[in-house]
Amino acid sequence: MNPKSPLHQLQEKNQKAFEGGGAQRIEKQKALGKLTARERIEFFLDDGSFEEMDRFVTHRCHDFGMQDQNYLGDGVIAGHGQVEGRPVFVFAQDFTIFGGSLSKTNAQKICKLMDLAMKVGAPVIGLNDSGGARIQEGVESLGGYADIFLRNTLASGVVPQISAIMGPCAGGAVYSPAITDFVVMVKDSSYLFITGPEVIKTVTHEEISKEELGGAATHSQKSGVAHLSYDSDEQCLAAIRKLLSYLPSNNMEKAPLKDSNDPIDRREEKLNQLIPIESSKPYDIKDVITAVIDDGDFFETQAEYAMNMVVGFARFGGQSVGVVANQPSVLAGCLDIDASVKAARFIRFCDCYHLPIVSFVDVPGFLPGTAQEFGGIIRHGAKLLYAYAEATVPKVTVITRKAYGGAYDVMSSKHLRGDINFAYPSAEIAVMGPDGAVNIIFRKELAQAEDPAAKKKELVEQYKETFANPYKAASLGYIDEVIEPAQTRQKITRSLKLLENKKDQNPKKKHGNMPL
Repeated sequence: MNPKSPLHQLQEKNQKAFEGGGAQRIEKQKALGKLTARERIEFFLDDGSFEEMDRFVTHRCHDFGMQDQNYLGDGVIAGHGQVEGRPVFVFAQDFTIFGGSLSKTNAQKICKLMDLAMKVGAPVIGLNDSGGARIQEGVESLGGYADIFLRNTLASGVVPQISAIMGPCAGGAVYSPAITDFVVMVKDSSYLFITGPEVIKTVTHEEISKEELGGAATHSQKSGVAHLSYDSDEQCLAAIRKLLSYLPSNNMEKAPLKDSNDPIDRREEKLNQLIPIESSKPYDIKDVITAVIDDGDFFETQAEYAMNMVVGFARFGGQSVGVVANQPSVLAGCLDIDASVKAARFIRFCDCYHLPIVSFVDVPGFLPGTAQEFGGIIRHGAKLLYAYAEATVPKVTVITRKAYGGAYDVMSSKHLRGDINFAYPSAEIAVMGPDGAVNIIFRKELAQAEDPAAKKKELVEQYKETFANPYKAASLGYIDEVIEPAQTRQKITRSLKLLENKKDQNPKKKHGNMPL
């Protein structure tokens, strides 16, 4: 081929772009157990579906000798492709070029991609691996971040946004992932923090490693910033593909149906014995969830954070749903600050994207204590209430056992526009537990009784007969049906089918003022 021909020049430029920051830097990336930016995209998307945009973009900085350092693509690879045949947009920061740092032109590539994703109506997946702002560009780099933040905000609730943290992500860079719907991290090779260990040591004299400060374990277990974490790049990317399978492409569509051979009318006899008769005895609510969903396939998010609340995606009859459940085996299933915020954000995501919400309720109340009260449990608990009340998607609720006090109201009760509310025969729906209620209602009788202990036992039994069952609530219409636990799958699936074309709306307004 003629070396001066346009086609030859194109091939040369393409080859140069594919080389990234060069073989030496690529090998250094691989030595850390990380895929390159191009390998990540290739692994993530359907074979041969990637179409790159702006491959030949370069930075325009002329300070600090930057005019002599130019790489095609400028440290980010951007484009679109398919996941299971559905369109998605993806960008991957390339750490081999200027450490993946964000420049003005680099940011423009990402913004261009997000603008197009909004027009097309397809998810945006960001693969983050960056040293942060490109310092040589000063405020232009900071402006680039803000341009991205704006698009993250405008796209929120329009198209799903998922951030994979596959290397460093620090300073202002963390706020783009924070705005997106899901954050997925890779253990031992990724971290997120506002200020690094060196700055913290200087300012507060605390000594801490990058991993302890902002690693996957920290954000999965302590901060709740990360929704999922995995051992490798490959596992991380495969999980995002699976997550996308539960979601619609945008807020105007519904999630795709998935064929299943699991009969929708399947009975699960073990549920008739699963809930302990003693109301204080723990059990694992995930055993109930996996028993009734399609093929037992539950995609849990934030599994290691606020474990007294369980959230995740599943299917009933092939239809994607969001599952929210109290976990009796952790803190007795009490609602606390972290659990309330975790569930509230998940519920709002489901409501954005037409995903029905199935709630399993076993909650004795809000967690007592000064730490909770001083931490703002009133305000944070109100977020969960607000999220359930605001949601207009189909809402199906199953009370498996306790539903006491304000926590009964909050957990998708009929009063918050729950559409179909079931209860097991073991359900106890009351203002509070029998012991506490008797102490208040019968304070004088207990004080005057010859044998206070015997009298209290008698009164507790009377209270249980009245309220430690679902029938009072059922008689008031707060429970639509008391069901045999073995029928749970059938009842939920039929309810979701009934509510398939449900229409509900909130009063016209710019937006509400959620208690943030």
